[in-house]
Amino acid sequence: EVQLVESGGGLVQAGGSLRLSCTASGFTFDDYTWGWFRQAPGKEREEVSCIEISDGSRYYTDSVKGRFTISSDNAKNTVYLQMNSLKPEDTAVYYCAAISWPGICLENGMDYWGKGTLVTVSS
Repeated sequence: EVQLVESGGGLVQAGGSLRLSCTASGFTFDDYTWGWFRQAPGKEREEVSCIEISDGSRYYTDSVKGRFTISSDNAKNTVYLQMNSLKPEDTAVYYCAAISWPGICLENGMDYWGKGTLVTVSS
């Protein structure tokens, strides 16, 4: 059974940090490109960051560059999103997802999705 399980969300004050984790099971972790997406209240879901496991290449949306870092631990089948200098506008449900296409995260093309973890940043 394919599973993606996110953890690490919570309530934090502006300027604080959180680390999200996404642990995968049921398929070969290394064969996929991994992404973090988020959906804020009343807004459409957006891509936050993407990492290709094979070469470590990374992508960040402009609003999180310099504050968020995506990484992976292949031995643990886990992808992380370290979020620093959090802002109230980062408040959202964060989802991890995987796609079998190399080097790109396409929201409408992701093969597997987690159920999400809520991040709330207070001002």
